[in-house]
Amino acid sequence: MEQKETIDLRKLAERIYNLDKRVYADTGSSLGRVYSGDRENNIQYIMDLLVSKNGAYVLREELALIGNMSKTMQNEDVRQELMQEFAAILKLTREQADHYTRIDILDESRAQLNAKPLSKRFSDQDKKIICIGKSRGSGGSEIGFALAHELGLSYYDRGMLEELLKRLEAGKSSVWDGSYLYEKKSEAGSPVYTGRPFSDDDKPFFQQMKEDFVRYHGLPKRDALYFVQSRLIVDLAKRENFVIMGRHADVILTNAGIPHVNVFICAPFEKRVERISRIYPEHPEKQIRSMLKRSDARHMRNYRFYTGKEWGRSENYDITINSASYGISGSVALLIGMLEGEIDY
Repeated sequence: MEQKETIDLRKLAERIYNLDKRVYADTGSSLGRVYSGDRENNIQYIMDLLVSKNGAYVLREELALIGNMSKTMQNEDVRQELMQEFAAILKLTREQADHYTRIDILDESRAQLNAKPLSKRFSDQDKKIICIGKSRGSGGSEIGFALAHELGLSYYDRGMLEELLKRLEAGKSSVWDGSYLYEKKSEAGSPVYTGRPFSDDDKPFFQQMKEDFVRYHGLPKRDALYFVQSRLIVDLAKRENFVIMGRHADVILTNAGIPHVNVFICAPFEKRVERISRIYPEHPEKQIRSMLKRSDARHMRNYRFYTGKEWGRSENYDITINSASYGISGSVALLIGMLEGEIDY
C-alpha cells in the first residue's frame, strides 16, 4: 500500500512537470518555466510539496503560474488541451494531498442567505477583474483560487506577484527574496518548503536597514515593493482577466480608473480559530489566537496606511461574504451565481 502511494505521487509529480515543460514550449512564455533545471530534482521537489501541509501554499501558486501561462496559448485547440490537463492535475492534487485546502470553514447554523445579482459595470473593452480581500483563516485564498479556476481567469496572490517581479526583473532580487522559506536537502539538493505561518514579519538589523535605505533611494523596503507592485497590478489589469488576492488591489485599481469587482471574505473569529486549529493541530490554541489577532492588526494597519480606508469595513466592498455561512465551495458557488450573467467571461 505504501509503495502504491509513492508511485501515484510520482506519476502526478511527473504530469505536473511535463505540463510545465509543454506549456513553456508551446507558448514560448517570456516568464520562463516554473520547474527549470534537473528533472529528477524537480519531480522530487513536487512530491515533497504534495505530501507537505505547508507546501500546499507553494504548489497552488506554481500550478496557478502554469495555468496562467496556458491561457495565453493562441491556438485554441492546443489551449483547450492544455487546460484540460491542467484541470485534471488540479483535481488530482486536491484528492491526493491532505492539505489545509481540505479544511472547510462552514458553520451549518449560518448556511442561509439570499443573494442579489451584481449590477453590470464592465464595458466590452474592459478586462474582468475580481479583487478579494480576506481575514486569515476564513478560507479566502482557497475561495479565490477555486473561483479563478471555475471562471477560467488567471490567479494572482502575494507570492505570485513577487515571483513575477523577480522574473520580470522589475524589482530584481533586492525586492523579493523568498529563499528564507526554503532549506536545502542534504543529498538531492532540491529545496523543501518550510513556511512559517506563525512567525511575525522579520525585523531587519540596523545594517540591513542602512542597505535598504540606499537600495530604495530612501524609501522603506515595503514602500518600494508597494509602488512596484502597484504598477504591475495596473499593467496586468490592462492586459488580462484575473482574480487577485489582497495587495490593496481594489484601491490601486480604483485610483487608476479601472473597473473591477471588490469582494471581502470574512468569518467569525472563533470559527477561524477552529479552522486553523484543524489545519495546524500541533500548535496550541492560545498561539493560534495570538497569531490571528496579530494578523488582523497588521492588515488593518497596512490597509489604512496605504489606502486611507478601513480594512474589512463592508462599505468599502461590493460584496462581503461570511464564508462560515456557505463553506468554501458554497462561497465559490455564491460568487459565480452573482457574477455569471452579469459579467460576460
